[in-house]
Amino acid sequence: MTGPGTPIAVITGASSGIGAATARQLAAAGYRVVLTARRKDRIEALAAEINEAGHQATAYALDVTDRAAVDEFAGAFRTLAVLVNNAGGALGADPVATGDPADWRQMYEVNVIGTLNVTQALLPALTAGGDGTVVVLSSTAGHSTYEGGAGYVAAKNGARVLAETLRLEIVGTPVRVIEIAPGMVKTDEFATTRFRGDTDKAAKVYAGVSAPLTADDVADTITWACTRPPHVNIDLLVVRPRAQASNTKIHREL
Repeated sequence: MTGPGTPIAVITGASSGIGAATARQLAAAGYRVVLTARRKDRIEALAAEINEAGHQATAYALDVTDRAAVDEFAGAFRTLAVLVNNAGGALGADPVATGDPADWRQMYEVNVIGTLNVTQALLPALTAGGDGTVVVLSSTAGHSTYEGGAGYVAAKNGARVLAETLRLEIVGTPVRVIEIAPGMVKTDEFATTRFRGDTDKAAKVYAGVSAPLTADDVADTITWACTRPPHVNIDLLVVRPRAQASNTKIHREL
């Protein structure tokens, strides 16, 4: 997977939404992108699209919560320029009193342990490359709680703390740690997955918001942060739509 002269970027959760958009934009910026996700057909189709556009992409089916599979994947890299920890997601919007522990556990496994698995496994290659970048996609949920969101907030807070602590621990090495925290982003799957296919509930999340963020908007911030000069570290970039002042203060035109 290591091509001479071309920096390599690994993107987890690249089968849709922010991950897919980031893969397209990093490829256009000159990276050879390695797309990982559980849905092999999706990432293979995206890799074909990127290659047909004249860029470089490889697809690799991977479950970030499977440490043995992650370690096997990481063994293919001697050096690596960028790791984008995008795999994650939310399940349910129940209050603490009635939330399903299985949902909390799954969110923690993907958002936190998955990020830990991939980061640990690829950190040697990022260091060996001489100018590595670790991106952690957290969320504004990781910075401020809201009713019905405790499980997701806890998971994204875990991802945020992972990024902050890693930055402290590896200072002095040639690897920077960037946290991107998006607010309201409208993608094809995020809210629908959260509400287990209930499209009516998913639509209400964005009701009256004339212009929520798109996956491309977030991918643009990721690509910008990754392409700063190596000595420039964007510790934390919070990006929201103009209509969203906070997690609980949103202007809706209803």
